[in-house]
Amino acid sequence: MTEQPLYPALINEALSTVRYPGSGKNIVELGMVEDDLRIDGRNVSFSLIFSKSTDPFIKSIVKSAETAIHTFAAPDAVVTVTVKTPAPAAPVETPPALPGVRNIIAVSSGKGGVGKSTVAANLAVSLAAEGYSVGLLDADIFGPSVPKMFDIESEQLYMHEVDGRNLIIPVERYGVKLLSIGLVIDPDKAAVWRGSMASNALKQLIEQADWGELDYFLIDMPPGTSDIHLTLVQTLGITGALVVTTPQQVALADARKGIAMFRDPKINVPVLGLVDNMAWFTPEKHPDERYYIFGNDESVDRLAADYEVPVLTRIPLVATVGDHNDAGSPVALDENSLTARAFRHLAREVIDAVDTRNNMLPPTVRVDVSKK
Repeated sequence: MTEQPLYPALINEALSTVRYPGSGKNIVELGMVEDDLRIDGRNVSFSLIFSKSTDPFIKSIVKSAETAIHTFAAPDAVVTVTVKTPAPAAPVETPPALPGVRNIIAVSSGKGGVGKSTVAANLAVSLAAEGYSVGLLDADIFGPSVPKMFDIESEQLYMHEVDGRNLIIPVERYGVKLLSIGLVIDPDKAAVWRGSMASNALKQLIEQADWGELDYFLIDMPPGTSDIHLTLVQTLGITGALVVTTPQQVALADARKGIAMFRDPKINVPVLGLVDNMAWFTPEKHPDERYYIFGNDESVDRLAADYEVPVLTRIPLVATVGDHNDAGSPVALDENSLTARAFRHLAREVIDAVDTRNNMLPPTVRVDVSKK
């Protein structure tokens, strides 16, 4: 018996009997049969095109195509089917939220009341005094204190157009660009917001403000770990974090949680070091006297050793610090004060820590919540 010769029209006719489930059409009509059909004696090869690699019908349609050729064209044909799916789209590079900012530093604390905002404010002023361009974002949505510390509570925010976009103009004080949610809400009323509302407000202050070119962008984080922290690491590639603590055991326990949060593989923000705030009490008129009212240095040193991070500086508790905060004039502006010298030292330590981090590690990337 003479074998029936194989030719393209016969193969296509056989394949036209294979329907794609749920479409009412066959795979030839749908354009799923690639124009690469090859016939070599009894060997038949061709490709089937699927719109996505996860198509649940790939195996069943390939099997049906082989069966159709054996049934309607040649029972003895050797059929080879290649499955083709579109190449995955190249990832779209999202431009950074703050393209003009070289270093983003989160000033964080495990708990409230350890002087985190005081450290952030005075560090910003000290960095500016060193000749750097500095911005400070008050991200403590529910307890903003930057407006009070910089005496800008009555300042009005304005917008201007930059490259076709209307952007908020940060307030400038003491060489520092400032923004805080406290500038857009009634200071006498509590900010009763759901997490998403607070996060959206914060993103506006970051992405819809004209921060311009900055050497250092400091973020005064809310205490603890919350949606705000997640919003920040999703919005910005944070260069590194400072963890502020006091020597009290309860503060140190929460500082551990803060360090653990930044070091979580999903967050992966380098911890630049610890700031031992209110390390001891010193009377203003007796700067050589030290009273360790919250505990001694050893507790903070143990925490630093456990996580292999440096203690960048120890800042004494001096009564005039609170006076300066209340007056809207950060104590770091008083060059002759004991506390100002401590903050200037912190600024230089932060500069060195950031330089070391940038030389040793790649830039921090924003957290991608779409990844498992």
